[in-house]
Amino acid sequence: MGDMLSQAEIDALLSGALTMDDEPKSPEPVDVVSLTPREVDALGEIGNISMGTSATTLYTLLGQKVMITTPKVSVTTWDELSRQYPQPYVAVKVQYTNGLSGDNLLVMQEQDVKIITDLMMGGTGRIEPGTELSDLHLSAISEAMNQMVGSAATSLSSMFDKRVDISPPESMLIDRSKKSSSIVFEEGKQIVKIEFSLKVGNLIDSLIMQLLPLTFAQDLVENLFKKDSSLPEESKPAAANPAAKPAPAPEPRAVPQQPQAAPHPQ
Repeated sequence: MGDMLSQAEIDALLSGALTMDDEPKSPEPVDVVSLTPREVDALGEIGNISMGTSATTLYTLLGQKVMITTPKVSVTTWDELSRQYPQPYVAVKVQYTNGLSGDNLLVMQEQDVKIITDLMMGGTGRIEPGTELSDLHLSAISEAMNQMVGSAATSLSSMFDKRVDISPPESMLIDRSKKSSSIVFEEGKQIVKIEFSLKVGNLIDSLIMQLLPLTFAQDLVENLFKKDSSLPEESKPAAANPAAKPAPAPEPRAVPQQPQAAPHPQ
């Protein structure tokens, strides 16, 4: 009798979730911490300015009109993201080495990476079905992200009034069936997702996500608040929450709250 399965274990076996040798597993506990509306707005401002400069850099690389919209900020976990985005994605890991201390991931769909890298190499961006993602693609997207995030780091330097440097980005394919401990976040830990709509010419209409550990995201917010608190009252940015409300007029160091667009090539 002691070896009999419980009804829950029987149900799990029927659904393929357990084998006879498996023990029922409890979900990984998550230490839930919510961002305040002010922190969400601040992260939106940081993301908006960073991606605004990145859009211009990407236009220069591709010769195509680039639009990156105002970001959406939320808190999630790596496991939840894996359920929401089950297909393979390309992740580019960026480490801040000076001025800030932390890592973040830029995540793009595999097909978008193929199109971007084909354009970088002088192609049309029209990808043949069945084209596999190669080391050449990963190397090229690393170079593109190196320039994009490099320009974003320059913007952060202005925002925080201190030098911000990054290490060379590291790219790899993220696949649910192939775990990669070198680049994914720790399971059960909360991460901040900053999601942007990405459009490149008439070739890409997709998403690009920036993922940060919650503690690093809070550190970015703290740096922004410190900079703002050091300014005279009349010099502080007029938009306290640009991610949520359009600013009536952008500050000299800000970007418009409408979708970011690079100019058409002449």
